[in-house]
Amino acid sequence: MNGNKRVVITGATGQLGQALKERAEGIPGFEFIFLDRQELPLENLEQVVRSLKSLQPHVLINTAAYTAVDLAEVEIELAERVNHLAVREMAAYAAQYDCKFMSISTDYVFDGSSSFPLDENQPTAPVNVYGRSKLNGEKAAFEVNAQSIIIRTSWVYSPFGKNFVNTMLQLMRTKDEISVVSDQHGSPTNAFDLADLLLNIIEKDLWIPGIYHYSNEGEASWFDFAIAIRQLTQLDCKVLPVNSDAFPTKAKRPKNSLLDKSKIKSTFDITIPHWKESLTKMLEQYPEL
Repeated sequence: MNGNKRVVITGATGQLGQALKERAEGIPGFEFIFLDRQELPLENLEQVVRSLKSLQPHVLINTAAYTAVDLAEVEIELAERVNHLAVREMAAYAAQYDCKFMSISTDYVFDGSSSFPLDENQPTAPVNVYGRSKLNGEKAAFEVNAQSIIIRTSWVYSPFGKNFVNTMLQLMRTKDEISVVSDQHGSPTNAFDLADLLLNIIEKDLWIPGIYHYSNEGEASWFDFAIAIRQLTQLDCKVLPVNSDAFPTKAKRPKNSLLDKSKIKSTFDITIPHWKESLTKMLEQYPEL
């Protein structure tokens, strides 16, 4: 291992996993191993433990999750295995083998009824199976490993895979008019900003256990987010605001999931960019724009 610290990262093909892969290149003193769902199927709990024992990481970052929010209402057991039981196994492994464990969670642990930004002490009350499975994973991690770091985030986007920005770009290129929900509020999160934070924590060895909230600064509705995408890309598509009732979904969504980032900013001494600034930066990476 040449004296390098081995960092194992799950969810290699996810948005955050791919952002971490790009950002981790060339960081001295670390050996990064990225595992996708074929290499580490989180629903297979025995294999999770076997793989970790074989790899012997110094740091384990879990960015993988079951994220099909509506499908989770049906695939309850699978969502629990991936988002709860696998997290418990990873945290327990880390506690037993002197490995640092970090896992990504979600704003969906809240019911969304609040009118103010939510800090880490606000009571949790998930309104869907996905949110409940992620909250169960948080609790399980701390039950078996008090040194865990859990970071809740929201509205993650990147150039990779399926997310709101990529969906909007596709729709705005192919339609004259679209409708976007205007009564759900939060803050978008550029996956690269979150990746930079995680790497900063492990590079500086700032291991301060606990739950933290991270998203970009500022507040937006999905409609505001869509308008910003349209303005920045200068695409010629009319964007209309609608209530979420116009798009009925199997799983209920929180109406307000704005996160208070005071704790993470003071603990790790970081500055978080505004969501519009980060969106502008990321859209510059799209060669076709």
